[in-house]
Amino acid sequence: MINNLLSLLTYENIYLIANWGVIPFWLLLIFIPNHQITNFLTQSVIVPLLLAISYAYLSYLIYQEGNILDGFELYSGLNGLYSMFANEALLLIFWLHFLAISLFAGSWIVRDSKRYFIPKVVTIPTLVLTYFSGPIGLVIYWFFRIFFARKISFND
Repeated sequence: MINNLLSLLTYENIYLIANWGVIPFWLLLIFIPNHQITNFLTQSVIVPLLLAISYAYLSYLIYQEGNILDGFELYSGLNGLYSMFANEALLLIFWLHFLAISLFAGSWIVRDSKRYFIPKVVTIPTLVLTYFSGPIGLVIYWFFRIFFARKISFND
């Protein structure tokens, strides 16, 4: 039974499950940001925990393959990064990392927009941009936030 389940956890399946799995949380943030369900699901540890379990499982698979640092060339230049991402497991770990961080940023945008009474019509496009491009959506939200909060703060 467990072996059957583990045989389904291929890199491709983990990728598809993670990608499709975060979409409902983003839809909650976009369409019903003030609902209790959204608050519970997107502000809690649930999504990061699920992504962390996948992250740990992939790390374990890399460990089982032998050399855990094989292909890890993050700081050796762009060619090293390209080489590192040729390893499917490391590429998938990076992608899970990106999904978790961008969902965290989207969740922060929703909390912060409530605090400064920023309208949904402004928040929704920044959430979509954050989903697709991470930092760009976050920076654009920050510029809107300056306007609505009437202050610049670099440490909120």
